[in-house]
Amino acid sequence: MFLCWLKTVLVLVFVCSFAFTAAAQNYYPADVGNTWVLEDADVEERRTYSLEGPETISGTEVITLKIEIEELSTGELVDTDKYFLTVGTEAIKLHRTVFEEAAIGGTVTADFPTPATFFPLHLALGDKWQIVADAEVKLNLGLEIGGKSTTHLEVVGFEDLETPAGTFHNCAKVELALTFSAGFINVESTTYQWLAPDVGPVQYQDSDGLIFKLVNTNLPTEPDPHDVNADRAVDILDLTFVAARLGEMDAEADVTGDGIVNILDLVRIAQNFGN
Repeated sequence: MFLCWLKTVLVLVFVCSFAFTAAAQNYYPADVGNTWVLEDADVEERRTYSLEGPETISGTEVITLKIEIEELSTGELVDTDKYFLTVGTEAIKLHRTVFEEAAIGGTVTADFPTPATFFPLHLALGDKWQIVADAEVKLNLGLEIGGKSTTHLEVVGFEDLETPAGTFHNCAKVELALTFSAGFINVESTTYQWLAPDVGPVQYQDSDGLIFKLVNTNLPTEPDPHDVNADRAVDILDLTFVAARLGEMDAEADVTGDGIVNILDLVRIAQNFGN
């Protein structure tokens, strides 16, 4: 009974001490140099995401998210999309987009005098936002026309995913519903992007239902050893997991590796909060 009481007290103490300092999970790590490579199951197409820069646009220093879609049998680039971004404490903001679209034989450009939310860094079920843009379409024939696009984004679920690059838990599934019109061009599409906490894009489904899975990234894909519940965040849940096993010989909760779950394991996890 004393041990049960002690466990409860320790959990409460650590919850009170660290609940307000636990870092929320970042679903889109936006550091220059980060790359993600996704391929479809038949290895016919590849989507390569890369963060480059910085550069200056209209007096603002931005980084560029470049997404290249490649036909692997020919080595030909089908589309290249560029998103010019700044990263805040709560969201990634969008300043400009440039899409080189083979399907229409031209380039679609949009500027955002008031930056739009590209992705919040921390996602919850039911989160909704939209990106509205006045676009300029330049066709290879020399024709220029104005257009408008609206993309509604919503977090519609959280899932565990298996990919060639590893298994990812608690992935946010984001639905992107796009409508675009410019002259004789009218497009409606619904796509899905899955984002793993502290890893970023791990799966994508295009408007034809083709699924691309992560095959390579330069970000760590193995959980932190202090992430004992394997949700890719070291937080209060890991403290609770360990506290419930105090005094036991449980390899998953014994992060110090000294053969017993004790106060040292709780301290080690607390020291690594936010990783």
